Amino acid sequence: MPKKERHEKDPHEKDRPEKNRRGRGRPEQDRQQARPQPSVRDSLRVPPGSRVSLASYAANATPVGPQDKATGAAATALLGGPLADLQERLYAASTAGDRRRLLLVLQGMDTSGKGGTVKHVIGLFNPSGCRIRAFKAPTEEERAHSFLWRIAKALPEAGEIGIFDRSHYEDVLIGRVRSLAPLEEIERRYEQINTFEASLADSGVTVVKVFLHISYEQQKRRLLERLDNPDKHWKFSPGDIEERALWPAYQEAYEIALARCSTPAAPWYLVPADRKWYRDWAVSSLLQEHLTALDPRFPPAGFDVRECRGRLLSEG
Repeated sequence: MPKKERHEKDPHEKDRPEKNRRGRGRPEQDRQQARPQPSVRDSLRVPPGSRVSLASYAANATPVGPQDKATGAAATALLGGPLADLQERLYAASTAGDRRRLLLVLQGMDTSGKGGTVKHVIGLFNPSGCRIRAFKAPTEEERAHSFLWRIAKALPEAGEIGIFDRSHYEDVLIGRVRSLAPLEEIERRYEQINTFEASLADSGVTVVKVFLHISYEQQKRRLLERLDNPDKHWKFSPGDIEERALWPAYQEAYEIALARCSTPAAPWYLVPADRKWYRDWAVSSLLQEHLTALDPRFPPAGFDVRECRGRLLSEG
């Protein structure tokens, strides 16, 4: 039996409420940990219909969850098992006719970590159940169709997890900044995107749109790291500097896209991305929460389990 604490000998202790005696001397941090934590979705969601000012979001913030690298890396690793289990259940359910699937859309400035997210987060899944597509400049064939044509062709099938490294949003981002289409056409595309994403949600696609928010200063550091490492030169292009010169225009284009296209059916999530470990934890947690909400189930056997088992046991 544990020894009594010294303060229990205080003759006045019995007059204090029980909950105060238990809480006496407890650090404030412990009391905060006892409170319910907000979901990652609620903490990072861009509220539909809201105005967005990226300058008001710190790119190195940790608004929810782990507050240091070691804790964050450990928490991300612990998500691997649950994510793999949820993915397996989602795929298994599709074999019985469940049409649901999940689409992760990654957007962000150069060096924000889209490729790193695919490597470190999607690496937690079984690759056979993932459909990854990186969108570059449209081909001649793609330009002959609606800007959503190539997107529709790359969607995940039932039971799959799809990942878009860049997406249809390029057509209202670089399209707006570089004036690749008339402004009237760009304006029409926001509503076309909302209609398209609503139709995806209606057909069983859970759309998880993540904007990886990196700071101007952090982008410079990462570009310099690529230049200083010969093994990373392939990831650098002089055009990256030209695009960086358009930073204010891109920030404005993102603010417009986030504000106009964060909808109840397909909200945007703003993930601070200056800290790579936090980016990985946040995106992994968003996927875990969305897949848990889907609650996919293993389908029941479509055959006589006992009879099949008996046949196997009866073999010589």
